[in-house]
Amino acid sequence: MIIRSAEFTISAVRLEQCPANGEPEIAFVGRSNVGKSSLLNKLLNRRNLARISGQPGKTQTLNFYHINNTFYLVDLPGYGYARVSKELRAKWGPMVEEYLMRRNSLIQVVQLIDVRHPPTRDDQQMFEWLHYHGRTPLVVATKADKIARGMYAKHTQQIRVNLGMQSSQLPVILTSADTGYGIQEVWDTLARKLKEYPGYSESSL
Repeated sequence: MIIRSAEFTISAVRLEQCPANGEPEIAFVGRSNVGKSSLLNKLLNRRNLARISGQPGKTQTLNFYHINNTFYLVDLPGYGYARVSKELRAKWGPMVEEYLMRRNSLIQVVQLIDVRHPPTRDDQQMFEWLHYHGRTPLVVATKADKIARGMYAKHTQQIRVNLGMQSSQLPVILTSADTGYGIQEVWDTLARKLKEYPGYSESSL
């Protein structure tokens, strides 16, 4: 994927505030400290497009990034951070749920898992919820540079077992926002999904 342009478009809290041009969208979900913003910046080859915060749980809206003027990457609020108030989490829940369930232009959900640790119960619940609603996620493991390469297979298998991934055809892609490991594989997978979207121009890939 050649990134010709990438720009922040809008922060939305309701579906009617989301872009209305019908272009395909790829949403990123994960725990608040999983490294979502760092991975987005690496995917887009930008240093600070997605804001990286030392305070997990800061993303409170659906943040849309317009890529090559043809599709969107969408940064969703992180889940599972204890210091975020119950009231705030209660506001996030319906917003994220409505988007994931009702957004017709959403073609892929990317679920991020910290490769250093077994998936949490929150990770498991999100994976199960997405499957139940027909949104089979692409599982991407972050922070691969934090473990030895000889441990990649073991940690990947641990993710598969803990999430209950039944099909061996569902990939788990290991990535590092620091080294760029796995970034091309993520883009190759997403590009295949984009090509399936009606009216999408392959010339932008």
